[in-house]
Amino acid sequence: MEAGWDGNLFSQKIKTMSELKEYQLFIDGSWVTSASGETIDIINPATEELVAKVQNGTVAEAIQALEAAEAAQKAWGKMPPRKRAELLYQLAAEIKANSDYLAELLVKEQGKLLKVAKMEVAVTASFIEYACEGARRIEGDIIPSDNPGEQIWIQKIPRGVVVAITAWNFPLALAGRKLGPALVAGNTLVLKPTSETPLATLELGNLANKVGIPKGVINILTGPGRAMGTALVESPITKMVTMTGSTPVGQDIARNAAKNLTHVQLELGGKAPFIVFADADIDAAVDAALHSRFDNCGQVCTCNERMYVQEEIYGEFMEKFLSKTQALKVGDPMLADTDMGPKVNNAELAHMEKLVQISLEEGATLACGGQRPSGKAFEKGYWFEPTVLTDVRQDMTIMHEESFGPILPVMKFKTFEEVIAYANDCDYGLAAMVFTNDMNLIMRCNEELEYGEIYVNRGHGEQHQGFHNGYKLSGSGGEDGKYGFEQYLEKKTFYVKYRGA
Repeated sequence: MEAGWDGNLFSQKIKTMSELKEYQLFIDGSWVTSASGETIDIINPATEELVAKVQNGTVAEAIQALEAAEAAQKAWGKMPPRKRAELLYQLAAEIKANSDYLAELLVKEQGKLLKVAKMEVAVTASFIEYACEGARRIEGDIIPSDNPGEQIWIQKIPRGVVVAITAWNFPLALAGRKLGPALVAGNTLVLKPTSETPLATLELGNLANKVGIPKGVINILTGPGRAMGTALVESPITKMVTMTGSTPVGQDIARNAAKNLTHVQLELGGKAPFIVFADADIDAAVDAALHSRFDNCGQVCTCNERMYVQEEIYGEFMEKFLSKTQALKVGDPMLADTDMGPKVNNAELAHMEKLVQISLEEGATLACGGQRPSGKAFEKGYWFEPTVLTDVRQDMTIMHEESFGPILPVMKFKTFEEVIAYANDCDYGLAAMVFTNDMNLIMRCNEELEYGEIYVNRGHGEQHQGFHNGYKLSGSGGEDGKYGFEQYLEKKTFYVKYRGA
């Protein structure tokens, strides 16, 4: 065990991954056992083996964490932003230094490919580093007053205690995305990962202690969302909730937060259209469509959820796309040549099977996939084949319900007006992808697509300096870049009379 580290099992990283670990709650800089006496099993989606156990926390521990964060916030908020950033730069460095361990843990708990897990660890660190760059850019305004001898000062200040609730698809990256700007802005944090994939996030506790982040600034909880999560959101201590997850859960959070008019930032579901016009670079569009559907087993909020291909190129496009889809290798996510791993749990797998069944009953044709793969290697785990549905109509369930998995419905379209109507016929508005070399079409898509994030001639994948913002039922508030950073700051206005009239 390294000097200065707490007793959580991260410090015992010489242990093999096959040895069972049990994680505690991280509250006020210490590891705490839940009063419930209960634990939650973390299951490897590829093997259905038990990876670790985490605490089934209670409402009392949620309040304890909030109180610790509240007690730490005043001193943390008064610390110069650059000093806060120096500590967080060290945290990012520790994340990178432990990349191999954290990546392997992500594979074990979530089922993503090892190469994707390594990318996630790097992105987690870079989310934090990008936020640190904003430490010297927390800027207010001085505005002329209508009154003589007076100025108006608008200052940006921390909100206070931030509750961050993350999803299971990119648990560590989402933690970094929220932790970085929240802490650089001077807030303290109570972080609640989902019960499916909390392990890599929990490891941040010891890293925070190692680099000297003050106690109470970061708290990490595991437990039931309906009890613990509701308590975190409803508490008057909480001044902001930032959440990534499903739309129904986001709606519940918004309702519960409204009791105290708590500021809410939500990144929710998506049903991204992928539009290929006749003049597009077909090979580039095929490759982008492939990775934008099947990356992370389709478990990405900005994934290609429904594809529209102009009829003039439909035959050529689909021949190439189906060939590449059928060549994808499903299997052990730890192997370098694997293209797609398992779904995260059995409920998600059952959802895939149900969506395919409903689609076929509604008249779609199964072009490839559509079931669990066969063979001894797939007897355990939550596997599903890359699946493409054709002969699809706009009124089918699969064109409106988020699959969040490796199922892609494809439709032909004739005109610009037709495809825009199809694309906008959706309750979600997170992301869209467009392939065309016609600048007129690009500008018209910019004007008419009802989506907060549009990718032109490339697949999905936002950048830190952009703005990840959903319309309609895809959320509110937005993340990343200077606009996302501002979510974590409150404004205070001073009317300063410095001399008489």
